[in-house]
Amino acid sequence: MIGEGSTGGIGNVLTTSEGRTVRTEVQTLTVGGKQFAILPWSEYEQLRALARAGDDRDLPALPEPDAQGNYPAVPYARASLARKIVRRRWAAGLSQAELARRAGIRPETLNRIERATRTPGVATVEKIVRALERAEREAAEVHRAAEQELAARAGGRPKGRGRIGGAGKRKRK
Repeated sequence: MIGEGSTGGIGNVLTTSEGRTVRTEVQTLTVGGKQFAILPWSEYEQLRALARAGDDRDLPALPEPDAQGNYPAVPYARASLARKIVRRRWAAGLSQAELARRAGIRPETLNRIERATRTPGVATVEKIVRALERAEREAAEVHRAAEQELAARAGGRPKGRGRIGGAGKRKRK
C-alpha cells in the first residue's frame, strides 16, 4: 500500500571507474518514510550499463607475473586493451556485433580482440575507438534530449538554456 509521499528533485554527478562523470536529474519520492529515486528510463539504462562496465567477471584475466614479478608484455597488453574495449562497449550499450558493424570490422575479429587472443593492428584499434566515440556522443545526445523532455513535462526548461517566462524580452518598434 502506498501512503502519502512528498516529491523533490536533486541533481547528481556520478563518477565512473574510468574517471568519466555522468550528470543525472533525479526526482525523489518519499513514501512511508522511505526515499525512492525516479529518473528517466534512458538514465536508468545508462547507469545500468556503467554498473556492468565495472564488473570484472566477464573480462579477460590479466596474466600473472613471473617469479621476478614481471608481467609478459604481449599478453598483458592484449588483456588490458580488451578490458578497455569491453568496458566502453558495455557503457555505450552496444553488442559485439553492433560495435563490429559500426567499426567496419568482422564480428569474429572483435570477438578475438575482446577475448585477448589476437593483437589488433593500429588501424583496427582506431576504427574501434572511432565507433565507440560516435556511440558515446549519440548516447550523450539522447541523454540531453531526455533531460529537455523531462524539463518540458515539468513545465520548466533546463538550466542555462534560454529565457523562462519571457524575462528580458525586448519590444520591437
